[in-house]
Amino acid sequence: MNAKLARKAHAVRPALLQAESLRRTRRKHARETAEDYVEAIADLSAAHGEARVVDLARRLGVSHVTVNRTVARLQRDGLVTSQPYRAIFLTPAGRRLAGEARRRHETVVRFLQSLGVPAEVAVMDAEGIEHHVSPETLAAMERWIERHG
Repeated sequence: MNAKLARKAHAVRPALLQAESLRRTRRKHARETAEDYVEAIADLSAAHGEARVVDLARRLGVSHVTVNRTVARLQRDGLVTSQPYRAIFLTPAGRRLAGEARRRHETVVRFLQSLGVPAEVAVMDAEGIEHHVSPETLAAMERWIERHG
């Protein structure tokens, strides 16, 4: 086999590996969405005593239909409680997840600011990074902040 064909054969991922990779990515995106929602619900509850579908839709920039579908999934996963046309509340598991997401977000923001990133940019960038940072990297960021931040 010539080198060009060998590279092409190597570049094609086996179907099972690709399928598992895509499943893992979908799970991570579902977790990212759950974290965004429980964090927003916690913020709205702290500010207004409750979180409503209309408020979540506005805050997250999605439709009320999307909020209703996601809230149904969060209920199924034991993260929120809700009744039709009523407020949405976090369960103890939802509060824990919101707290974890908040702590990761704050760590990433502080880390980026310690590197000289302007506050507004750090907050926006942290929104994406916080969901994908490994526990090891997060711990390294915390150590950096302790020494330099």
